[in-house]
Amino acid sequence: MTPPITVRRAEPEDFAAVQAIYVAPRAQAGTLQLPFPSLDLWRQRLQVANPNAHVLLACAGDEVVGQLGLYVSANPRRRHVGDLGIGVRDDWQGRGVGTALLAAAIDLADRWLQLSRLELQVYADNVAGIALYARHGFVEEGRHRDFAFRDGAFVDALSMARLRP
Repeated sequence: MTPPITVRRAEPEDFAAVQAIYVAPRAQAGTLQLPFPSLDLWRQRLQVANPNAHVLLACAGDEVVGQLGLYVSANPRRRHVGDLGIGVRDDWQGRGVGTALLAAAIDLADRWLQLSRLELQVYADNVAGIALYARHGFVEEGRHRDFAFRDGAFVDALSMARLRP
């Protein structure tokens, strides 16, 4: 039986579990992460105390299976805006991890951080990701041609945003 997915804040000692998400080919291909992420890179990212960064982890039991970053804009004129980035371990994709992370981030943004706009970019060929975001109220706002270089070719991305109802 699959343990329920819970969400918690990332701690500095979670660096190896987060790095394990992004060494997997599908998780890597869906993000702007480069191949071969070092443990030290993730150690540094999780040790830096940034009041505008909220890093959440999805766990199945004690196992970390997904990560989401919610970054509040530091610009005073955009303090109402949060930017999202998400990664789900390859063997846990399609099993509700993204839904759990996104629901927790939206709750944090709406009920605690006073954010009225959440933004993200998603590769135009990430059908499952686009559907996940749409189910949570995100709408497409534009297309970025040749947004990123992935696996030997340029790929487009969509800008999506959710305004708090």
